[in-house]
Amino acid sequence: MDVREQAYEKIVQRCCQLFGKTPDEICEDTRFIEDLGARSGNVSQMTNFLEDEFDVEISFMEFRRRPTVGMAADYIAELCEEE
Repeated sequence: MDVREQAYEKIVQRCCQLFGKTPDEICEDTRFIEDLGARSGNVSQMTNFLEDEFDVEISFMEFRRRPTVGMAADYIAELCEEE
């Protein structure tokens, strides 16, 4: 499994915890704000979780610019490749 797939799975896992969803309710195109109702606190929890999981520093504002789960996974993979 590559880093991008790992990032996607971790984001789905955390979305399930934060928003009370099941993994089959979340896909690449699931939008954090419109579909999950994410607020700033949720985004902060997500970025903190992903920083710990992947040992990277994640810009809160850059992460917020990724509206979907798939785009967020792409961003995490990019950060890991830079390391």
